[in-house]
Amino acid sequence: AATRQDMTYWLQELQQKRWEYCNNLDAAKRDSRTSPTPSDFSKGLVAKDNAGSILSQNASAERARNILAVETSPTDLVGEQAASQPAPVQPSAINFSLKQWSTEIKNSMSSLRKGNNENRKSVFYTTEEWELLDPTPKDLEDSMALEEKRKHLAEGSKGLTSSAFPFDFGRIPHKTRRPLKDMIGSSKNRNSSDSSPTEWYSGNGNKLVSELQLKYHSQQEELEKLKKDLLSQKELVRLLQQTVRSSQYDKYFASRLCEGVPKDKLELLHQKDDQILGLNNQLEKLNLEKDSLQQEVKNLKCKVGELNEQLGMLMETIQAKDEVIMKLSRQLSECEDNTSSQSGAVNSSMATCTNKELQELDRLKDNLQGYKTQNKFLNKEILELSALRRNAEAREREWQAKYTSLEAKLCQIESKYLILLQEMKTPVCSEEQSPAREVITQLLEDALKAETSEQPEQAFFKPHLVSEYDIYGFQTVPEDDDEEKLVAKSRALDLRSLSLSENREISTVVKWENYLASTMNREMMRCVELKNLIRSGIPHGHRSKMWKWCVNLHVKKFKDSTVPGYFQTLLQNALEKQNPASKQIELDLLRTLPNNKHYSSPTSEGIQKLRNVLLAFSWRNPDIGYCQGLNRLVAIALLYLEQEDAFWCLVTIVEVFMPRDYYTKTLLGSQVDQRVFKDLMSEKLPRLHAHFEQYKVDYTLITFNWFLVVFVDSVVSDILFKIWDSFLYEGPKVIFRFALALFKYKEEEILKLQDSMSIFKYLRYFTRTILDARKLTGIAFGDLNPFPLRQIRNRRTYHLEKVRLELTELEAIREDFLRERETCVEKRDLISDDEEDS
Repeated sequence: AATRQDMTYWLQELQQKRWEYCNNLDAAKRDSRTSPTPSDFSKGLVAKDNAGSILSQNASAERARNILAVETSPTDLVGEQAASQPAPVQPSAINFSLKQWSTEIKNSMSSLRKGNNENRKSVFYTTEEWELLDPTPKDLEDSMALEEKRKHLAEGSKGLTSSAFPFDFGRIPHKTRRPLKDMIGSSKNRNSSDSSPTEWYSGNGNKLVSELQLKYHSQQEELEKLKKDLLSQKELVRLLQQTVRSSQYDKYFASRLCEGVPKDKLELLHQKDDQILGLNNQLEKLNLEKDSLQQEVKNLKCKVGELNEQLGMLMETIQAKDEVIMKLSRQLSECEDNTSSQSGAVNSSMATCTNKELQELDRLKDNLQGYKTQNKFLNKEILELSALRRNAEAREREWQAKYTSLEAKLCQIESKYLILLQEMKTPVCSEEQSPAREVITQLLEDALKAETSEQPEQAFFKPHLVSEYDIYGFQTVPEDDDEEKLVAKSRALDLRSLSLSENREISTVVKWENYLASTMNREMMRCVELKNLIRSGIPHGHRSKMWKWCVNLHVKKFKDSTVPGYFQTLLQNALEKQNPASKQIELDLLRTLPNNKHYSSPTSEGIQKLRNVLLAFSWRNPDIGYCQGLNRLVAIALLYLEQEDAFWCLVTIVEVFMPRDYYTKTLLGSQVDQRVFKDLMSEKLPRLHAHFEQYKVDYTLITFNWFLVVFVDSVVSDILFKIWDSFLYEGPKVIFRFALALFKYKEEEILKLQDSMSIFKYLRYFTRTILDARKLTGIAFGDLNPFPLRQIRNRRTYHLEKVRLELTELEAIREDFLRERETCVEKRDLISDDEEDS
């Protein structure tokens, strides 16, 4: 900047660029935290809820910058405008151009040495000539002939086909390069004026047009030649036809005339005919060889002409170089003469110039010292500002951590506050209410309010508000019971406190982003690192992608055997034809997840998708059709997957993970798993198993639903989806792990209960009180090891035979009962459970 005003303007523009850059960087970081890549956006019903969750910029900081801004305008060109102006020509530039020209001359002279052909290519000619040049028609003809020979040779020896591109780039003739005198002329024009590039490009354009015309004429000549060949071939065919007809006539007449001729004369006549035909064939071959030799002679003449032209070009180049050498020699001699004559004058003028140069040198030294001092000051200022910035960032991180810790503690205190309000809520015996009672009532009303867009101002203490729905669409606070509302809101605050505490530690989101970035250029494979990441939980932004990958991993063999559009075909058949499962599916749609906003009403988007997936699966697997429990599995899958992917997810669970007859009418596989789970309880948790046996508590009545729907509506949503992450990757063994982990988590509380009613009552709701997903995951995958899958399979096989025998016995008892009822008059009024259901 020329003045202080320009300097202020320049610095203010620099601050504006830095501010915009930092804001863009923060926005990019926020985008990378939510979804690092465009392909990682969540799909399914949950995706639309998170579309507008991008934070806005700091408006208060923007207002402060506008207030503190100094209004300045540049007096002269600064910044990009100043940079775009042409720089003044310095004498050093002219000297440099002359030196460069002399260097090119020296290099061109050195290229004439013997044995430096490769160097002559890169030194003698300028960089402008190394462009892709179009070949001449003669080169095209030569290359075509060479490719034809290669093709015939390859067909005769190995049967291979030659390259489809006939032109050889190595056969570009050297005569298209620019000679030395053209280079010198272009160098002079480049240093003298700006019109030489235009002339050079126009010259090149004319050359290109002439080459294109030559191409066109050569192609026209080749076309005429082909037409002549075609006419000659037609004439040859006509002559052959006439020859065949004449030979037939001759044969006919000869057979008539030679009926009385002896056989030896006929044989002699046939031999003469064969000799004549052989001589004719040999004559044709010799004519063909003659034509080919003439063509080769013609080609050789063309090549000789080209070589003569190249030789002429080289002679011209050598002559031009000789002229340049002579010219430079004369200039050198003249310069030496002028130097000797002007040496006296130079000595006299050097004395005066020396004094001026010394003064200029002193002035430059002073300026240099001043710039050094200024540079030291500015470096010191930069170091101090950097230190201040680092200190400010450290303080900001400390305050952020302190704020998160205080917010977590506040959520815990508010949870205890809600519990205290619940304890103080007692029935009112008298009509008169004390002021304390009114305060408690008002506090209860404030505590039960959910966070909405419009919140009126309250005179009383307002607790921490929680949103009505979580990120998965589940309702956080029920609408019916006030007591259940307080418990649910206390649970939501505890969950928020746990999430805030986990955010202070190293998040798994960074590990996931690093892993997915490492798999961008390769296919994702099963490995220990991926298994550990999935066990720690898939981040919300990557869950759609990972669930789809896990499902495709397990059903790849099924998908490969189906035709495209398989899901749509199944759905169309189920809608058009009579489906026995459609009635029960319609009855269960609104009862699937009534506490989730995506399935709460008949017009919800998830209801239609749920119907389509269940109908398509009932048509694919008529042995199962529809079983209560499949609707909840599909509903959870649809939160992160599209319809077709959710269909294949259901196929994975029913046909790959679970044993046969798991979802049939008898639920045989589910009963077997409950007996396997009892064996594992006695092995992994012997104290708790003995406690249940002592008070005769059948806990499989509770766990049966866990296994059937994979913990849907049994645990809080955060834990549920982490269980599903591991379940879709590892399979049904995860269900046994987490079922045992839930009992292990609350083992001490259950052991304190001393009667069967209180134990059973506690088992019905205790899973909803478990909020620490990290602790539960550590128990499931750490404390319960070893957990071999072979052991589960062996016990399934063992209990399957026992359950089948028991079902056979029950069926025999049922048949005996039916026969006895038909024969006995007194028992005809009795009906079985199956008949009552029907």
